[in-house]
Amino acid sequence: MSIPVRTALVSTAGHCQVACGFCFRADRAHGFLSTATYTRTLSRLKEAGVEAVCLTGGEPTHHPQLRQLVRLAHQFGMTVSMVTSARTVAEVVVLSQVAHLLANVTVSADSRGAMRLGRTTRTAASAVDTLRAISTGIKILHVICWDVSDGECQDLASLVSKAKVGVQFSPVVLDERALRRDGTSVQDYLAQQQLDADMLGRHFRLSDRYRTYLDELRDLQLSVTRGERWSCRSAAAYVSADGHIRRCPYGQTAVSVHAPRAAIREFLTTPAQDQVTPDCAALCRPSASPDDSGTSCPAPA
Repeated sequence: MSIPVRTALVSTAGHCQVACGFCFRADRAHGFLSTATYTRTLSRLKEAGVEAVCLTGGEPTHHPQLRQLVRLAHQFGMTVSMVTSARTVAEVVVLSQVAHLLANVTVSADSRGAMRLGRTTRTAASAVDTLRAISTGIKILHVICWDVSDGECQDLASLVSKAKVGVQFSPVVLDERALRRDGTSVQDYLAQQQLDADMLGRHFRLSDRYRTYLDELRDLQLSVTRGERWSCRSAAAYVSADGHIRRCPYGQTAVSVHAPRAAIREFLTTPAQDQVTPDCAALCRPSASPDDSGTSCPAPA
C-alpha cells in the first residue's frame, strides 16, 4: 500500500563534527546543500504534496545560508522545523536568528550511558541551555538513551520541568556490526532497551507511541537475525545534501531532484521498494499517527 509522503527530512550538510560512535547517518560526505538544489527540491516536493520540511545535518547551524533555507521553504508554503546539536556560542547565535521562523526546534542530547558508548559530550543540561537561549513556539529536548539510572532520570525530570520544554526519548540503535564490535548479544541489547524504558517510565509519562516503537524495534531486530525483512512504511521523504530524494536515508533506491517532474512524483507516490533495517528504524516510527508528537512529560510526584 502506498503511504502519502507529507514531510521531508532535509540534510543541509554532508558532515558533522559530533561524530557519535552510534551515529546512524547513511550519507556522510563533505559540502553543503546548495540553495539552487534546495529550491528545486522544494518545488518538486511541493508538487508531490509535501507540506513540511525538517532541516537536519550534519549540523544545520553550520550552513552558510541557513536563514535563506528557512525563508525559501516558507515561500513554498511549507512549515519548517529543525533538529540540531547546537552547543557553541556561534551555533546558538545562528540558531537564535532563525528560531522565530521555525515551527519547532529539537535539540539532541545523550544519556550518560549513551555518551560513554558513543564518545560524545551532548549533555541534556547543555541542550536545555540552547533551548532556553532561543525563541520558538515548541522546544523539544531529544535524549538518546542507554543504561539510564534512577538518579539520572530524576535530574532529567527536574531539568525539563524547570525549563518548561518537551522531552522525547529514543533508544540507542545498534546494527549487527556494532553489536559484534561491542561484544553485546542481541538478547542483552534488547533487554537493556526494555530496562531503560522501565526506568524512564518511573519518572516520565511515556507515550503509547514510544512503547509501540520499542516493540517494533525488538521484532525488527529479531526478524533481521532470522533473515527476514519488512517493507518500508515511511511516511516521510529524505533529501541528501547532494540532492537525491529517498524514502529513507538507507534506501537503495533514489531519484535526483534534477530528474523529470513525472519521475519524482512517481517515486514519491508509489509504494517504497526498500526493506526496513534497524538503522533506518531509528529514524522512522511507522506506527505513529501524524498528530502524535511522541513528546513525553515528567510524571507527577
